[in-house]
Amino acid sequence: MSKKDASKRPSNFIRNIIIQDIKSNKWGGKVITRFPPEPNGYLHIGHAKSIVMNFGFAEEFNGRCHLRFDDTNPTKEEQEYVEAIMEDVRWLGYDWGEHLYFASDYFDQFYEYAEKLIKMGKAFVCDLSPEEIKKYRGTLTEPGKESPYRNRSIEENLDLFRRMRKGEFKDGERTLRAKIDMASGNLNMRDPVIYRIMHVPHHRTGDKWCIYPMYDFAHCLSDSIEHITHSLCSLEFEDHRPLYDWFLDTLQVEWHPQQIEFARLNLTYTVLSKRKLVQLVEEGAVDGWDDPRMPTLSGMRRRGFPPAAIRDFCERIGVAKKESVVDVALLEHCVRDVLNKTAPRVMGVLNPLKVVIENYPEGKEEELEAINNPEDPSYGTRMIPFSREIYIEKTDFMEDPPKKFYRLAPGREVRLRYAYFITCKDVIKDENGEIVELRCTYDPETRGGNAPDGRRVRGTIHWVSAPHAFEAEVRLYDRLFDHPYPDRAKEEGKTFKDYLNPNSLEIIKGCKLEPSLRDAEPGKVYQFERLGYFCADSKDSRPGHPVFNRTITLRDTWAKIEKKFKEQEQKRRKENKE
Repeated sequence: MSKKDASKRPSNFIRNIIIQDIKSNKWGGKVITRFPPEPNGYLHIGHAKSIVMNFGFAEEFNGRCHLRFDDTNPTKEEQEYVEAIMEDVRWLGYDWGEHLYFASDYFDQFYEYAEKLIKMGKAFVCDLSPEEIKKYRGTLTEPGKESPYRNRSIEENLDLFRRMRKGEFKDGERTLRAKIDMASGNLNMRDPVIYRIMHVPHHRTGDKWCIYPMYDFAHCLSDSIEHITHSLCSLEFEDHRPLYDWFLDTLQVEWHPQQIEFARLNLTYTVLSKRKLVQLVEEGAVDGWDDPRMPTLSGMRRRGFPPAAIRDFCERIGVAKKESVVDVALLEHCVRDVLNKTAPRVMGVLNPLKVVIENYPEGKEEELEAINNPEDPSYGTRMIPFSREIYIEKTDFMEDPPKKFYRLAPGREVRLRYAYFITCKDVIKDENGEIVELRCTYDPETRGGNAPDGRRVRGTIHWVSAPHAFEAEVRLYDRLFDHPYPDRAKEEGKTFKDYLNPNSLEIIKGCKLEPSLRDAEPGKVYQFERLGYFCADSKDSRPGHPVFNRTITLRDTWAKIEKKFKEQEQKRRKENKE
C-alpha cells in the first residue's frame, strides 16, 4: 500500500498508540510487528485481518513485519500448513523479506530460559497427570491447590528436567510448571505448564527434542528475541498478558514487547473456529480446505475473491476493542467493487435454449465487436462470432409473460447484446410440451444493437453462437450456512451443522460459453454478463476444458433473507429483555 493510501486509513486506538510511541521515541522510533500463526491448519478470513493489520502498520510507519511460525506442537503441525500459510500471505500482497522465523529456531534458548527459572526457584517438575493438574487448578470462584511436588529442591528439579530432555520418561509422565500463585484470580497464573513430554518428531527439528515448550511460554519469548515492538493479539489473549509479563519480567529479558489486544473478526453466515472447520473437512461436508465455500483464504482464492477486495474489507471493518459481528454482505460488496473494475466481460449461457434466426443466411458467420470492460477503456474490445443458430438462457423467454417481463416472448422484439434485434415468431416443443427451440427473425439494420430508425426495445439479453460455443461445467457456489449466526446453534438446541445450506452448491453441466473462454487461465475471473462473476477453477480445470466457479452474484440476492433474520434478532433481544 502506498503512503498516499495509508494516509487515508481511519484512525484507531492501535494506530494512535504507535504514533504516540514514535513521538516519545519509546522503541527508538522503531515499529516491528509480526504475524505469528501456528502451522496447524489453513488461514481463514479472520487471519487476514491480523495479516493486513500487522503488515499494514509496519508498512505505514516504515517498519517491518516478521512472519513467524509458532510451531511448538508437533502432533498437530505439518510442513503442508507452513507452505500454505506462506502462499496465503504472499497472495494477499505482503512480503516478509528476510524476516521469516520459527519458534523452533529458539528451542535451545527456550530450554536455557526454563533452566534459569528452575535455578531461580520459579519453576518445578510436576508428576501430576494432566487430569490431576486440571483438578488442582480450581475454578473461577475457588482457588487452586498446590501440587505436592511444588517444593522440590532446585537440584532435584534440574536433574528431573534434564532427564526429561534425555527421554527417560513417558509422554505425560512429568511436566515443568512455573511457580506463580495457585490462588490467583487469573487461572493462567496458577502454576501453568511450560514444558511437556512428547516423543514426536518435529517437522523442522526432527528427533532432536522430546520435550516441547507450551505456546504461552514460547510466544512471548519469541517476540522478545525478535525485538517486536508492538505485539498485536486478539482479545482472547488479554488474560494471558499477565503471564507473558511474568515470564519476561522474571527472566529479566533485554526486550519486553508491548502487547495490545484487539477484537477478532466475527462474520455472519460463517464459522471461523478452527475446530469446526476441521470437522467440516474431515466429515466431508466440504471438499477440503480449499473448497470455494470455505472461509479459508485458499478457498476464497479458488473461488475468485481478489486479494485487493479482502485487504479493502479488512481496512473497512477497522480495529476495535469490543467484539462484534460483521455482516458478510460487506465482504461481498468489496469483492463486487473490485471485480466490477477488473473482471473482463464475456457471455455464457448456463441453461441453454436454442434459437434459430430464420431470415439469417444459412452458412453465414460474422464477428461482432464487444466491450471487455465498460469501467475501464484500456481493456479494449474483442470479436465474438455470430451465426444463424444461437443459444439464450431459458429464463429469458416466457410464452405467456407477466407484466414487467421485458425479455423474449412470442411476437416480442428484444436486443441481443452487441448483435441485432430479434423477434420471436414460433415456439417449438417436444412430445412432453417442453420448449426446445425458438424460431425468430432479425433486423439486419440493427447490427451492434442499435436501430437506425431510433426505435427502442425494453429488453437486452445475452447469447452465444451455437456452432462456436463450447460446453463447460459451471458450479454455482453460495453461502455455506443459511443462518446468519451458526455459532449460536447451541442456544437453539442444535449444532452448527444443522445450519448448513443445502443449496450452497449447484453443479450445472452442458453450459454454453463463448469460444474465448476455452483457454481461460486457471484463477482468472470474468463477469458473465447478466449472470455474475465466475472464476476458472484452479484445481479441476484442464487445458481447453475449464471448469468455472461462481465467485459471486451481480447483486446481493440475500438482502430480503437478511432483513428477515434481523427482524427476528430484534424480536429475540426484546423478548430477552422482558
